[in-house]
Amino acid sequence: MASPNSVKILEICKVTRAFDSVDASTEFSLPLTYFDISWLKFPPAESLHFFKLNESSSRPSLFHSEILPALKHSLSQTLGHFVPLAGHLTWPDNSSKPVIVYALNDALSLTVAESNANFDRFIGNEIREAAESLPYIPELHVTNTIASLLALQITFFPCKGFSIGIAIHHAVLDGRSVSMFLNAWAYLCKHNQNEKSPLLLPELRPSFDRTGVQDPFGLESVYLNQWEATIIPGSELNSRSLKLMPNLGVSSNLLRATFRLSREAINELKESVLRYHQAGSSPKKKLHLSTYVLTCAYVSVCLVKARGGDSARKVYHVCSVDCRGRVEPPLPPNYFGNCVAVHHIVAEAKAFMEENGVAIIAEKLSDLINGLENGLFQGAKERLAMLRGLGQEVQKFGVAGSTRLGFYGLDFGWGNVEKVEITSIDRTTGFSVMEFGDVSSGGIEIGVVLVRQEMERFASLFVNGLKVLPS
Repeated sequence: MASPNSVKILEICKVTRAFDSVDASTEFSLPLTYFDISWLKFPPAESLHFFKLNESSSRPSLFHSEILPALKHSLSQTLGHFVPLAGHLTWPDNSSKPVIVYALNDALSLTVAESNANFDRFIGNEIREAAESLPYIPELHVTNTIASLLALQITFFPCKGFSIGIAIHHAVLDGRSVSMFLNAWAYLCKHNQNEKSPLLLPELRPSFDRTGVQDPFGLESVYLNQWEATIIPGSELNSRSLKLMPNLGVSSNLLRATFRLSREAINELKESVLRYHQAGSSPKKKLHLSTYVLTCAYVSVCLVKARGGDSARKVYHVCSVDCRGRVEPPLPPNYFGNCVAVHHIVAEAKAFMEENGVAIIAEKLSDLINGLENGLFQGAKERLAMLRGLGQEVQKFGVAGSTRLGFYGLDFGWGNVEKVEITSIDRTTGFSVMEFGDVSSGGIEIGVVLVRQEMERFASLFVNGLKVLPS
């Protein structure tokens, strides 16, 4: 296991936007929407992005004289387009809800570190302790009255490569917005290092306009009331506290591993599901068998079987749906912030454990997606509070990431990202999905965090399950 002692903090610096302004100290505010408020006190979303360097680029002298300054400079340029991210979240006495407050001279916290840990171990897919990732993730500063929005950490692995760790306040941006920010940073680093006012590609220019976000079901007040009634340790006397739900740390017995589904395997899953469906009572029923649905169905079946135990227990499969193109009026693809709705399916564990469990769960997920057109916010007022209140007698897992976020397209100028890890799944009993490292392959990468016994079972089920799909 990589010890925290293997990571040495070199500096903690503040990065400001690159562009000059005569009114740099003037404060601006950006309101939260009900999409944002639904995540207000969730623990930070965290991810790690590993980049391999060639022999000459990975020398300490070159990294510190060229690569690190380029990363810092392009980050400063990026903040010129994403100014609110350097601000903070607060809940003014005269405001009915929290707001993002920022000025043009605000600064973002960047930690620079060096590690002598085994870099190849991090970019591999083998099983390792989940806690090994923690020293590479920066801490997000949050108090009762103020909360940072974003923190970054660049860690250099001499003669190997570097990682970028990111911690994000969940009430500020979703996965699509995180991807936009990282891709903008990478683009400016690779293409516009010497330009004073570099331009971004249209798809990388964020829209912070919240005027188009409508709240026809009054979800904002519902979520605010639910959070004000939620007791967070250390904030019992302050219903407006910005303290997050407890982060108890990563248990020492949790393991992390990465698994992959090739395009061929996904096609085999689809054919198996269709065979089961066509032999059933409603063969003409329209199924939505996307890569995402098939992956989630297969992984969730493996997770339930790996847990074993009472087949009558309830299992909740929780996922987020991008609403940008689904709400009225539609929001632009580059809308920056949270714009996802949480949905779930629930079934007894025995449904997952059946011989055709993948087909059964895929059909349930398909029904959920097909029903979004008329029920995007159905059950939204009760769902989040209900899911947070579930006890240990049920099994619950959420899905982090998406098959369309483009994380594996990141290239800061020294080659594509080698490995991406959504680190914060170690707190959510969930799993992550994203497009495979080789984008052209059409495969999917799955991140899982489990206790040792379940991880060993899951690994066996995942590998062998594809060999025995029902015919």
